[in-house]
Amino acid sequence: MIYFCIKLNVIELGVFHKLRFNRTTPQGSYLIDEDEVEVLLPNKYVPEDHEIGDAIDVFVYLDHDERPVATTLRPKVQVDEFAMLTCLDTNEHGAYMDWGLEKQLFVPYAEQRKKMKIGESYLIFCFLDEQTDRLAASSKVNHFTDNQILTVEEKEAVDLIISDTGDLGYQVIINDIHLGLLYFNEVFEKLNIGDRKKGYIKKIRDDKKIDVSLEKYAYQSIEPNSDKIYKLLKENQGYLPFHDRSPSESIRKEFKMSKKAFKNAIGRLYKLKVVDIKNKDGIYLK
Repeated sequence: MIYFCIKLNVIELGVFHKLRFNRTTPQGSYLIDEDEVEVLLPNKYVPEDHEIGDAIDVFVYLDHDERPVATTLRPKVQVDEFAMLTCLDTNEHGAYMDWGLEKQLFVPYAEQRKKMKIGESYLIFCFLDEQTDRLAASSKVNHFTDNQILTVEEKEAVDLIISDTGDLGYQVIINDIHLGLLYFNEVFEKLNIGDRKKGYIKKIRDDKKIDVSLEKYAYQSIEPNSDKIYKLLKENQGYLPFHDRSPSESIRKEFKMSKKAFKNAIGRLYKLKVVDIKNKDGIYLK
């Protein structure tokens, strides 16, 4: 005898949907999608002035009884996204994270990069477990990146998430897809795991490893860096005690840029006849 297992249609979990009110019950209102699949919106989330047929934006996930349910609450992460979440509880099976909904987001023990502790925050990736059809999370975030097919080019502006630290620099997630490296000696500010920054593709290597930078390169960085120095000059009575021979470390600390970027910036201002530069003295606003 042959048995067939038919999976019932369910609304996609872990994302927002625009659904319509279909019918009302004592537990709440049932919403319906274009394929006439229903999901319950509990009474606490049902707006008072709704009517049958009205549309509403809701997030769909599994409740404590593992049933699909809708909510108007906005979670801190959706499926296939990265986020920093705080651990609220742990047991022998895993950890439970605060993602802004009634039922906490589960991180199985096997998906923890290091054992999670209550009260601490971790960078996680939210995914749909294909074996259980449940939403879960992992702190092994690098496993959810892919550099086999690259979607970025050198000098391109990108979004970065600081994901880890290594011997040479910070590991970063590029555009929520690729893994890259941001070198310590090119960073002039304090960075933490989970920080989101704007960056630039510095170099794509033959092995598809990617180097990134937080600074635009010379021809790109002249305008914003020059503007920063110009504003600082105006704020400091037209004088700054820095010049071409100032120590690199002092420039990094004061201006949050490399010495090369600093020299390009003041060179631009000098060509525009905005400043005078006096070595061993500083920069003067004309």
